[in-house]
Amino acid sequence: MRRFARSAAAAGLLAVALAAPVSGQSFAWWKNDEFKKEVGLTADQCGRIDTVFQNTIPKLRQGREELDRLEAELSKMIDSNTEETLVVKQVDRVEATRASLNKMRTLMLLHMRQVLKPEQLVKFNAAHDKWMQDHPRTSPRK
Repeated sequence: MRRFARSAAAAGLLAVALAAPVSGQSFAWWKNDEFKKEVGLTADQCGRIDTVFQNTIPKLRQGREELDRLEAELSKMIDSNTEETLVVKQVDRVEATRASLNKMRTLMLLHMRQVLKPEQLVKFNAAHDKWMQDHPRTSPRK
């Protein structure tokens, strides 16, 4: 049970490390020299993590654009007092797209995490905590 909790916490910290909006800049921690040194990342690990990121991020951006379009359409429907059954169908489309994006992002983070060894996850947690203290968020996420 404790191992699961630690794994879940590490996955959560990976999520926080990449918590910038899909359309915004994210912190590529695997490219940061300080993080690489503190976590003990090899060049191969950095490359594998970057491949996961580079393969996923265009899909996430495209999905975010689709979500924005669907949400704008939903807002117009609500503003124009569209029939409820049509609004419900649009809500279903919006939420299905949102769920798909969340699943894709979670799987990306899982695949990144799977590249790290257990002892590296511990080191990552410490490096991440230090980075968060040194770089507090100044604006709320969308």
